[in-house]
Amino acid sequence: MIITLASDHAGTELKSTLCTLLESTEAEVHDLGPHDTASVDYPDFAHRLAAEVESGRADLGVLICGTGLGMSMAANRHPGVRAALCHDAFTAEMARRHNNANVVCIGARVTGESVAEQIVRVFIETPFEGDRHSRRVNKINCPQEAPTEES
Repeated sequence: MIITLASDHAGTELKSTLCTLLESTEAEVHDLGPHDTASVDYPDFAHRLAAEVESGRADLGVLICGTGLGMSMAANRHPGVRAALCHDAFTAEMARRHNNANVVCIGARVTGESVAEQIVRVFIETPFEGDRHSRRVNKINCPQEAPTEES
């Protein structure tokens, strides 16, 4: 499994911690930066990571900014990327199990380090359930398949 991480300046410390955690697994870990706390624009890093997931060069992604909101908004602009802002292990589990999320977004200013580690652990260990959830995920990918009010 290839897992790619990126952050903005607010998330570099937490990203470093999560890289260390992931390197202790059997995953191949790619850190897309930044590597210091100099101010950067979060969309640049979100788009870089989302392109890796979108192309299949990464299986899963981890994005970190101050709240996780901006990263999730930017990453979700990419077809096939399902970025989920997770606040705890339960939301991480459901994002994978029911929504087949392939990018987890975490807010470094609102999520403690140990909770962030739990989120990432659960996110990478939880499989997609498929079945009825596949139909729903397809509707995320292809909104024209969603029923209209007249349906």
